[in-house]
Amino acid sequence: MEQHRILLSEVNEERDFPNNFSKLYHTHLYCHKGSIQFLFNDQLMKCSSGQFLFWFAESRLSGLKFSKGFKASVLFVEKEFLMDNIPDQSWSINAQLHSRTYPVKTGVSKKDKIKILTNFDRLNERFLEKDHRFYDETLKLQTQLFILEMWHTFANEYEERKHSLQTGTLYERFIQLIQQHCMQHREVQFYSNKLNITAKYINHLCKIHSGVTASEWIQRYARERIIILLQNKSLNISEIADEMEFSSHSFFTRYVKKLLGVTPNEYRRRLR
Repeated sequence: MEQHRILLSEVNEERDFPNNFSKLYHTHLYCHKGSIQFLFNDQLMKCSSGQFLFWFAESRLSGLKFSKGFKASVLFVEKEFLMDNIPDQSWSINAQLHSRTYPVKTGVSKKDKIKILTNFDRLNERFLEKDHRFYDETLKLQTQLFILEMWHTFANEYEERKHSLQTGTLYERFIQLIQQHCMQHREVQFYSNKLNITAKYINHLCKIHSGVTASEWIQRYARERIIILLQNKSLNISEIADEMEFSSHSFFTRYVKKLLGVTPNEYRRRLR
């Protein structure tokens, strides 16, 4: 199948997905009937009828299982095309980190459903209108509008999860704190001070709930944040190092190589 920048499909089973879709496309899925189960970052998750699902390209995704009668509308957007048309970088970072942890969106109202499916159709129609005199410009604008509409639709869920910092368990509050502060704080002690517990106890909680240490959780979120920033071509390496409050460019380079296996410049060269 020819790879399109935009592809809108009805999906009933795995063979309805494009070949290698998880590598090539960001996937937006609205489930009409049945359910789909999958492993996401080694966690078993499920998206059921009336729920929305978003997978980033190159997510740690496996084990897709479809219930009988499954039906979904799925919009696939080519990974580079979507990232090149992000309308607001600050909102993008928060939205991306949130979706990389919580890919399934619950509590989708009838109004939200209509808005989601309408946005799917509008973006696909704009992509197909290739005889438009200003095709590239209008497609980029429609993509930016699509992203803003999706962010708006799920902003309340994002805010509610942020508020769980005050009411959730210690483990949930720790994860929320990482999401908020991993840009500048990458030591367990910072979070233990925030929660008024010892670093050793945070590690104990993390091992019980996830089997992963507190340091590993911090590195996971820092890694996601670094990838997002490196994919933003408008930022140079020094600006990213400053944004994350590294004491020197060389320290940032060593940290990135530890997390990604390559230096920041090497990672960017692979994006070309």
